Amino acid sequence: HAGLRLPNGDTINTWTSASFFLYASDFSAENITFQNDAGFTAGQAVAIFANGDRLKFTNCRFIGFQDVLFASGPSSRQYYKNCYIEGTTDFIFGPATAVFQSCHIHGKKKSHVTAASTPREVKYGFVFFDCKLTGDEGLKGVSLGRPWTPYASVTYIRCSLGDHIADTGWNNWRNPANESTARYAEYGSTGPGANDAARFRWIHILTDEEARKYTLKSIFLDWNPETK
Repeated sequence: HAGLRLPNGDTINTWTSASFFLYASDFSAENITFQNDAGFTAGQAVAIFANGDRLKFTNCRFIGFQDVLFASGPSSRQYYKNCYIEGTTDFIFGPATAVFQSCHIHGKKKSHVTAASTPREVKYGFVFFDCKLTGDEGLKGVSLGRPWTPYASVTYIRCSLGDHIADTGWNNWRNPANESTARYAEYGSTGPGANDAARFRWIHILTDEEARKYTLKSIFLDWNPETK
């Protein structure tokens, strides 16, 4: 985890703390658990650092605490289907374009689900389709995301949100300027954590027409992760 000193004198940071490093394109994984068990108070402790194009994960588990799934690479395209992702702070983060289809996302701390760092020129960051968000018993006040960089892009479409999600939904990372640049949106949220009326005014609630534009083809262009 971050802060540990290596034998050569280097100090581990977020980028070097992963249990599993992936530097390859056209990679797929199925039925695999990626886990970092450094602990609740260890700080940044990445389970997977994924940097490559056309990465596909099916029925996988990503388990840790802070900074679990590092979707890295500003031009990287990543697809997660029927996966389980569990963590505390910013546990899905990075600059990649990533789609999460029918995933179960479980929070363990009053903190933030995502911390996207989408480049300004990249249209789609993290897109969650038909996902289920749950939290530890009694957990409240969790945000759907905060912007690691100003133009962070995160969209939740038809997701079930547990009562651990804050009514306001999101967080500006203590910087009001991010409210005019971050690209945060929801559509068809359900469950006790869904509250369009109480969301911050800078959050975009998609219209039916806008939501229809979110397809694998529009997000991934010439890559269809649903084909073999």
